[in-house]
Order: sequence, then C-alpha cells, then structure tokens
Amino acid sequence: MKFQPERFGSAITGYGPGWIAMGAERVAHSLVLDSEGERADWACQHFDDLTAAHFAPLADRRPELVIFGSGNTLRFPKPAWTRPLVEAGIGLESMDTAAACRTYNILAAEGRRVVAALLVEADAPQPDALK
Repeated sequence: MKFQPERFGSAITGYGPGWIAMGAERVAHSLVLDSEGERADWACQHFDDLTAAHFAPLADRRPELVIFGSGNTLRFPKPAWTRPLVEAGIGLESMDTAAACRTYNILAAEGRRVVAALLVEADAPQPDALK
C-alpha cells in the first residue's frame, strides 16, 4: 500500500491489547512496518515463538534502528536472534508493543529509517471498536 509522499510511510493511529490500527484498518496479528511504507505480516503469535529467522529479514531492510515491540510486557530477544542486526550495525531497542508504536511514530515522523517489529499477542482480548 502506498501513502502520500509528504507523509511518512505508515502511521500507527491506535493500539490496544491484541490489535494495532493504521488509519481505519485494525490489524490483529504481528507485523513488521517501516518508515518507507512497507508492511508485512510477522509470523509469530507469542514471544516464545520467536527465533533468529524472525529477526534476520529485518536486517535486509537496512534501517538505522529496529524497534522491537515485545507484546504486552517488556521482554528482550535472545542475542542469537539479533546477531544479523548487530553484524549489520543496526541498532535495536526493545519495549512493550504499546511503547514501540509510540516510538515508531515519533522516529518515522522525524524522517528516520526505522523498522518496527511488533508482536501482537494472539491471546490478548479483542476490543469491539477502536478507542
């Protein structure tokens, strides 16, 4: 999906337990989002599902920084998972997914080359509407 060039790629407009919104669209699964407007599903539903294979493709996007939203609580990825990022000289910040959404919006709006890898935990309660 392309966005207007005067705006940064994909702004996160809302979030809550089990969902992230971009505009009027609510996404209820994990995703990778970058400041260039690229978005992809991230095939993981729980922190314990993560492996190095989830983080390796993030380095291919060549961002300055990867923001890892670890779900409802702050958790840190294992060093073996993030080795491709370290070897490519790409920074990594871990925070809960709500904080990662806020941080992504700020950095992307500043024009930074940032990728958000956001874990949306599948077992989180689903609200009826955007808040």
